[in-house]
Amino acid sequence: MSKPVLTVIEGGLSPSKGTAEKEFAGAYITNTRLMGVMGMYVHWKLPEYPSNPDFHQFFYLDAEEYGFENYRSVMGNQVEKIASIEQTMINGLGGRKNELTEHEVRAVLWKYLLFNKERGIPLPEGIDEYEFMLSEPEGFTEAEKWQLVYKLCDPIASDYHAINYFLMRCFGHDYEAASWLCRPDVPLELYKKQHPQATFCKNTIDEDPDEIGAYLCESLIEYSGQYHLIVSRVTVDDDLLISSFEECSGFMISSAEAAMMLAKPEFITVYETMIPVDEFASLLGQVPLNCLITPHRNGKLYMMFHNHNDHVNRQIFMLSADVAGIYYLTDSGQLLAAAYDLPGIHALEKDLRKSVLSPYVVATGKYEFKEPVLYEFVESNFDDFDEFIEFIQI
Repeated sequence: MSKPVLTVIEGGLSPSKGTAEKEFAGAYITNTRLMGVMGMYVHWKLPEYPSNPDFHQFFYLDAEEYGFENYRSVMGNQVEKIASIEQTMINGLGGRKNELTEHEVRAVLWKYLLFNKERGIPLPEGIDEYEFMLSEPEGFTEAEKWQLVYKLCDPIASDYHAINYFLMRCFGHDYEAASWLCRPDVPLELYKKQHPQATFCKNTIDEDPDEIGAYLCESLIEYSGQYHLIVSRVTVDDDLLISSFEECSGFMISSAEAAMMLAKPEFITVYETMIPVDEFASLLGQVPLNCLITPHRNGKLYMMFHNHNDHVNRQIFMLSADVAGIYYLTDSGQLLAAAYDLPGIHALEKDLRKSVLSPYVVATGKYEFKEPVLYEFVESNFDDFDEFIEFIQI
């Protein structure tokens, strides 16, 4: 997943907002710890500023590489700014938002403060605003720790769910989270010597006919621009915990072979906009999209994510399956809607028809491709998709 861009939003209060008296007003965290990243929100009341007492903080936490990575804040109840930050930093992670106590908030931040210190990673800008929280929480019991773990993690629903999360955490060298998914004697670092920290791109699970609860897993991982195919044998017990983990085989494959394994169809509907592109972009910004927005050479891309991580609970796991769809608005006023299956593209088309954008778009073409081409267009020098398609078909 792309990392959100760091921006500190000032809300009009003096720099003393970091040291002002604060009263805890609520907090939540996404239950996406098993995906490796989480978003946390904290709301404070500042009695010293009765005319503008609300202080909102957002934290982006990466459990594999970057630790406490991003921080943003808003002073006052500026609804649009708060919604924009949630959309950028939190909503794209999927998962549910679970409420936290102030004690739990401090425990989470302390954990990632240590993560950054151990790895020499600098803390994000704005430390004067959150430094008051960076102290070890007192009296945090083992029972409270496990209560917090349950809030951080997506509940395991099946053997497939357990296996995919477990392998994802192991190949990411995130052994703490992996340990929550297995019995104590399971060898978490089975592949550590052969493979550095890797991205878990795809996993295919097949039942082992010789034993109930046993599975053979074919995992495609990537690191340093290289792809490896790893076959493991995993067993899952009645409590949906991994009870054994064995290495079977593994070998490097080419980027072309990996691309074939990761190939999927792409459906694109092309629209022409009927008002100036700046006006259309402004209207598009008002549509409630659970998306990550990124500017490109000839337009702006809106990548929309599912509000869940159900793609992990499948026999065939694909990392990219958390994407619900994409809108791409070109600088020339062409809007592309793209998805990886028919239900997805139909959902995008329906949402567009029901939105405030409907009177200002006309569908001019529909395409189905055996593999994605949208990103090729985004990175090209073309600003008309139909012309781009004609060119690549020559």
